[in-house]
Amino acid sequence: METSSYILIGGGEHARVVLDVLLSNHTKVNGLFDPKYSGELFGVPQMGDYSASKFPTAKAIVGIGNNTTRKKAIQFCKHTFGNAFHSSAIISSFAKVDEGTVIFHKCVVQANTKIGKHVILNTGAQIDHDCIIGDYVHLAPSATLCGTVEVGEGTLVGAGATIIPGIKIGKWAVVAAGAVVTQNIPDFALVAGVPAVIKKINSPI
Repeated sequence: METSSYILIGGGEHARVVLDVLLSNHTKVNGLFDPKYSGELFGVPQMGDYSASKFPTAKAIVGIGNNTTRKKAIQFCKHTFGNAFHSSAIISSFAKVDEGTVIFHKCVVQANTKIGKHVILNTGAQIDHDCIIGDYVHLAPSATLCGTVEVGEGTLVGAGATIIPGIKIGKWAVVAAGAVVTQNIPDFALVAGVPAVIKKINSPI
């Protein structure tokens, strides 16, 4: 059972599901920090602007779904980061998961996979063996990565997308929902379709 207390940076829609994961594990959550919200969320106080002096020994998770916004918020956070894994997730004991990452309901992470910092593995995402997932990646609900796939920093893999084995996806790319990726994807590319094709190259972050 988790013994550390937590704080959440963010108080909106994505924070709700992160908070749900923590509470389902009987983790103490001291508060949520987001200037846009007040009151309570699931009985946990919304405490406005983030302050490093509040609950300094608690661990933090940034509960923000947008990868760019999440990375910016992380850079200002002075707390030590923890993780949140839902009890229904299946995570191989031979997988490595770095700090700040949240793994939601019914996810599967197979052996020898490496998950970076502050990654979101959303509901039902499937990551097979020997995958490498960069920092700040978001795998949306039911995204499927076959074996030996590499996903670069900040990339979003949309809901229900499938990546075939051995594919490399660059950093800060976007794979549209339902896409089937059969070839390598460069940095900052937006791809969509079955099979997926490049629709445009976005500006660097």
